[in-house]
Amino acid sequence: QVQLVESGGGLVQFGGSLRLSCSASGASLSGASMGWYRQAPGKERDLVAYIICGGSTYYRDSVVGRFTVSRDNAKNTVYLQMNNLKPEDTAVYYCNVAPSPIMSYWGQGTQVTVSS
Repeated sequence: QVQLVESGGGLVQFGGSLRLSCSASGASLSGASMGWYRQAPGKERDLVAYIICGGSTYYRDSVVGRFTVSRDNAKNTVYLQMNNLKPEDTAVYYCNVAPSPIMSYWGQGTQVTVSS
């Protein structure tokens, strides 16, 4: 059973930075797509960024130039470096790992709060 453990969330001021980490255990996920979603209160869970096994990345428009997703396959870990944070980035951030199009695992979520 794959388990994902997230860390790095917290409270930060407008313009600050945070780095989220998501470590996977239970299987090698070097071939999986890995990414981050977020869910603000009263809103749907939205894709923020992901990185495929070949290294190609995708970002939602609102985080382009501010967030960077990366992975360390040797550590089964995916990261999200978040710079120039804004209050609208406040949400619970969830790690997602998809070894295949029909298989997906979620982390427990980590709160990110950006004060204005």
